[in-house]
Amino acid sequence: MAVATLTMPAVHASGPPIALPPAIGLAHHAVLALDLGTGTGWALRSRDGGITSGTMTFRPTRFEGGGMRFLRFRGWLAEVATLSGGVARVVFEEVRAHAGTDAAHVYGGFLGTLTAWCEEHEVPYEGVPVGTIKRYATGKGNADKAKMVAAIQARGFAPADDNEADAIALLLWATDPTGGRA
Repeated sequence: MAVATLTMPAVHASGPPIALPPAIGLAHHAVLALDLGTGTGWALRSRDGGITSGTMTFRPTRFEGGGMRFLRFRGWLAEVATLSGGVARVVFEEVRAHAGTDAAHVYGGFLGTLTAWCEEHEVPYEGVPVGTIKRYATGKGNADKAKMVAAIQARGFAPADDNEADAIALLLWATDPTGGRA
């Protein structure tokens, strides 16, 4: 959605001042947060403000090619967008260092699929560094998985694993009017 651009009247122009349009907020729009990987953690703030979360597994089966996980991920994104009435923003955990080459390749595939889907559907997206998410949730930028899960449980959620906990923390950061960006 493009923001309207108004030219300011000249200093010597007559008439009442032009009222600028209000800032466009995401208060009534769905926001999707993702911890990308074979076990993708996700959290969705729906249009009514409710939060739903979980983990999706995109591990290829024995008889599938390696690209099938990305096709299933793309289909899942479309399903989430349809069921939520449209996603207004996507935030994802931006990982800069991976434990191994395979993990880096898988992350890159999910990231490429996600950003292409967002571009195709004109959905703004933003990567958030891991340390930022951990610092927001725990106060410590290098908190381990157990501390992340505990921090999210302390906020009243029951994540099944660290992937879901990371996605919830990211969603809370992205929609927090005082700390993150809404």
